Amino acid sequence: MTRAAAWLLQRGLTKGDRVATYGKNSDAYLIAFLACARAGLVHVPINFALTGDELQHFFDDSGASLVMVDPSLMPHIEAVNSPEAVLLRDGERSLLDAARSPEPPPTLDVDVSDTDLAQLLYTSGTTSRPKGAMMTHRALVHEYVSSITALDFTADDDPLHVMPLYHSAQMHVFIMPQLMIGATNTLIETPDPTDVLQRLTHDGHRSFFAAPTLWVAIANLPGFADADLPHIRTCYYGASVMPGPILERLTERMPNAGFYNCFGQSEIAPLACVLRPEEHDERPNSAGRPVLMVEMKVVDPEGNEVEPGGTGEVVYRSPQLCEGYWNNPEATAEAFRDGWFHSGDLVRIDDAGYIEVVDRIRDVINTGGVLVASREVEDALYTHEQVAEVAVVGVPHEKWVEAVHAVVVPKEDARPDPDELIEHVRERLAPFKVPKSIELARSLPRNASGKILKRQLRRS
Repeated sequence: MTRAAAWLLQRGLTKGDRVATYGKNSDAYLIAFLACARAGLVHVPINFALTGDELQHFFDDSGASLVMVDPSLMPHIEAVNSPEAVLLRDGERSLLDAARSPEPPPTLDVDVSDTDLAQLLYTSGTTSRPKGAMMTHRALVHEYVSSITALDFTADDDPLHVMPLYHSAQMHVFIMPQLMIGATNTLIETPDPTDVLQRLTHDGHRSFFAAPTLWVAIANLPGFADADLPHIRTCYYGASVMPGPILERLTERMPNAGFYNCFGQSEIAPLACVLRPEEHDERPNSAGRPVLMVEMKVVDPEGNEVEPGGTGEVVYRSPQLCEGYWNNPEATAEAFRDGWFHSGDLVRIDDAGYIEVVDRIRDVINTGGVLVASREVEDALYTHEQVAEVAVVGVPHEKWVEAVHAVVVPKEDARPDPDELIEHVRERLAPFKVPKSIELARSLPRNASGKILKRQLRRS
């Protein structure tokens, strides 16, 4: 790491400069983050699927002085107004080449404090353009301690890492904490479901994290019913809802595994709450309770704490929290109010302190003056045997202002009738929650962490 850090500083960078990283999973990508931290530089991870204006936004907003890039992605960099670009790997003058140099590590003349920025961790942008959450070294280390204790990591887990490292969950909930405790970590570039199942079956991995979309794909593979997976001990999911039937199918094939539901968001680095394996049976829809370093409460629109059984916005106090949003004092002031970070998540809390996510506050549909949680409608549609995936959004309506609209991805070879799906919901929910329209689609727009981009559905 010291060689790579020196290589970056020798390019004229100074403490506090932002350095973007635009690449797929690799040892070089992980080294890039650690080298920036060692050199006092601010790491800016970028989704490798972004191009054009979306990619340009990261460079313009962060003011990055340098971008480290995979060779295969260089054409996308050349197509925008980017800072100086250098190779992450696969080149004699790449960061990885510098890290592997046989020369003795140099002495670095840089003083890095725990309160210095380590990363601009951009939000997923599911409701608006991504904002750069300013993460300090101190915040990330506190989050690593929370992850280790809440998720029962051990040095012999032998975890398999497949989700993208530019996303905070894979980087900061899993691979960094598991490196800290001395686990042997296997990192693959892209998560092909068939390849992942083969590795889990034959390579002895005992720990695995994936977004529900990947878990769904694995559970639906033809060979999954015959997979031999008794050696797996800990399984993790997060970022979106895990369908109940899929979780049942997974637990049948992995009888010795405990499943953990991980809940949070970029601004808290990102782990805030965990539902442990022994808690799933009693509270299958819960997102759990706060982790070690997080204080949480649920408040109404006036900021008053709601009673058990009530619904409100979940707010946090924690040393894991970001310092605010980069170059966005208005958004910072809106999110940090009265000494608490306002998450934007609408939840229901029970008398034991467990929360159940109702919806993102911005995803609640106001139809005719009545509020409808999109997730409740989605859950009703998921019970239909021909539905593989679903997203519910509010769309403009002349009479109701907003109307409930569902986008449904049918299961393979299924051709559900939209009117039949509407009737299916009508049998389960109040009339005002029933979709006014249903659209069939081949897929749902998602970011690489598996979160559905509902803002795109509202525009379409």
